[in-house]
Amino acid sequence: MAELLIFDNKITSIFQLLGTKENDISYSVGFGLANSNHFLENFLKYLNIKTPFQPTKIKIHLQAYEKDKGFTDFEIIQENEFHIIIEAKRGWNFPSQSQLNKYATRTSFINSTTKDKRILVFNESIPAYTNAHFGVFTLQNIPVQVISWNDIENIISKSKAIGRDADNRMLKELNIYLENISTMQKKDSNWVYVVSLSNGIPNPSWSISFRDVVNKHQKYFHPVGGGKGGWPAEPPTYIAFRYDGKLQSIHHIDSYQVFDDPSVHFTTIPKGKWDPHYLYELGPAIKPNHIVTSGKKIVRSMRVWAMLDLLLTCNTIEDARNKSDLR
Repeated sequence: MAELLIFDNKITSIFQLLGTKENDISYSVGFGLANSNHFLENFLKYLNIKTPFQPTKIKIHLQAYEKDKGFTDFEIIQENEFHIIIEAKRGWNFPSQSQLNKYATRTSFINSTTKDKRILVFNESIPAYTNAHFGVFTLQNIPVQVISWNDIENIISKSKAIGRDADNRMLKELNIYLENISTMQKKDSNWVYVVSLSNGIPNPSWSISFRDVVNKHQKYFHPVGGGKGGWPAEPPTYIAFRYDGKLQSIHHIDSYQVFDDPSVHFTTIPKGKWDPHYLYELGPAIKPNHIVTSGKKIVRSMRVWAMLDLLLTCNTIEDARNKSDLR
């Protein structure tokens, strides 16, 4: 088969022909829901909709307009049963509360006689990040729920397993499309987040250093990211630590949780109310079989990303970072 490209970008899904803007994503998911009963039914089950599934009674509206309230991305409605407004976002972005208020106060929504009204937000966020950076759970007594694109992809995959060939081909293309627009770190990611570890006590009231946190407790913590601090918004798959001018160890992050009081996990740190932090449980240390120095441009507390295989084979972290970027 010949390759199809748009502006040198390879087209692997028919949905890419629509584009990758937020409206294009809404149209694609709306089309998928309208044309696959399995996808639609599994999506409603995921939402725990109690109404028996009757697809012929369901309407999906794209870009529904109301004066002074703007457009919704799409709505899923079954008269007298449920009315769901969905806002689709790219990346880790959230809609503003004023935008959601417009949805919650739409005349058609307020006057709807449906038993179950909801507002949904689709984006790439994970629950810990959502709780730390969004926190809108109801508006005008209407539940607001954030659903990750990863969860949508999982629902599509589940629907493919039971669908007919034509449905499956369409859902496969939809999954490819969503994977291509997603920047979420995958579980098989080869990327490693490399951080510097100080041996000093960060605060006079502490009696533990960050090297102790890693080497004695096999843990590490940092602020939930996504803001100006530059910390990751989503926990990476691997994390590496450097000090004394060289790479010390690489660890798989086996699990994580979010905390706001460090004393719950470390008796050597006083009780206090912190901004949300990720706490990682670290797997066994992975070490290169040769010395990997930091490099001239990896200095002080600088944090970088590099690929696992390159960290293990290059002579410097700087070289591993640069070669990773070229890939």
